[in-house]
Amino acid sequence: MPLIKPPQGPPVELRLSRDLVRTLKRGHPWVFADALRHLPPARPGSPAILLDNKKGRPVAHGFYHAQSPLAFRVCSPNPDEPLTNAWAEAQLTRALRLRKTVVPAQTSGYRLFNGEGDGLPGLICDVYSDTAVMQLDGPGPTGFWDAAGIARWLAEQLRLKQVVLKPQARSSGTDQLLVGQLAVNPVPFLENGVHFVADVINGQKTGFFLDQRNNRKLVGQMAANRAVLNVFGYTGGFSVYAGLGGASRVTTVDLSGPALQTAEYHWHSNNLPPAQHRAIKADAFSFLADAAKTKNTWDLVVVDPPSFAPSKETLKTGLAAYQKLITAAAAVVNVDGLLAAASCSSHVDLAAFLLVCEEGVSKARRRATVLAIAGQPADHPTPLVFSEFRYLKFVLMRVE
Repeated sequence: MPLIKPPQGPPVELRLSRDLVRTLKRGHPWVFADALRHLPPARPGSPAILLDNKKGRPVAHGFYHAQSPLAFRVCSPNPDEPLTNAWAEAQLTRALRLRKTVVPAQTSGYRLFNGEGDGLPGLICDVYSDTAVMQLDGPGPTGFWDAAGIARWLAEQLRLKQVVLKPQARSSGTDQLLVGQLAVNPVPFLENGVHFVADVINGQKTGFFLDQRNNRKLVGQMAANRAVLNVFGYTGGFSVYAGLGGASRVTTVDLSGPALQTAEYHWHSNNLPPAQHRAIKADAFSFLADAAKTKNTWDLVVVDPPSFAPSKETLKTGLAAYQKLITAAAAVVNVDGLLAAASCSSHVDLAAFLLVCEEGVSKARRRATVLAIAGQPADHPTPLVFSEFRYLKFVLMRVE
């Protein structure tokens, strides 16, 4: 079965305008348009061979999107390895083999393909029990990968009942059911033995935030006998772990009513005491401001917001928003309580996020000690040289 789309002619030849060979050989998977001498016309996702800037020697194979700032994505840094169906199957199999060693026991929700981190540029796939959800990161990957063929391969390898292709944004298309019939949605799955559901049609990302798995577990380990506040709580992942970890009470705050309904469902489906969980529909900043005014405090506060800096242009305002949030959250933490702060903005690196944590806590006239710094789990691998792919930052602090 086809896993990549058949080429329409020989690979497009692209020539570097500056010396990036060393970086590419170390594993960096991207070349931007301004690093290429010419941008020849071609359909998005056309196979391409990249030549160096000096003697025109082949450097890497990949695919090309002339209309994108990200013009070339590396599939293989070996110029002698053509991009064939056999190459694609070897890469998919390699990713599958890794998951067999890194996915925890009693976990049926995990990331199977993490794009460039698995040598599969622009291809994302999450598995929820017997259902897989694929996403393609733009026209380039869409033009290169054969989504229908990959779906059939997945169904055979993992004995899946359904494979869904989901657009990354609602404005860019609708869901396509590539294999099977989606009989049940949301789809139930396990994470470290905890019961959750993934809304693979209407939910954010592929239906659930799988990248916070380890951090949810850490919060659960720290929650015993603590009053816990989960802000930007979405469907209550951190809340459920806190409850299972022995929290005395848990409050989940989110602006989405349907997400909070799912949070309540998650709480009940894990047999947690109904009286110990409260779901509040509110703006996060307004809720925290009101809590500070009324001197309402918690022993453990988790703030896991959406990306405040989705682009380089929004970085300055995004950092200011993170700082404002951490200040507001630190103000409602009890003395010697815990504050867990997360950022999923790839444009905010770890050093910058630690700095806004420092400034945010200081503006609340508090001090903090770092207990843990974490990121995404092992089923979200990233090339060592590609630091911007390590987008998730998670900092656990004790607040004095």
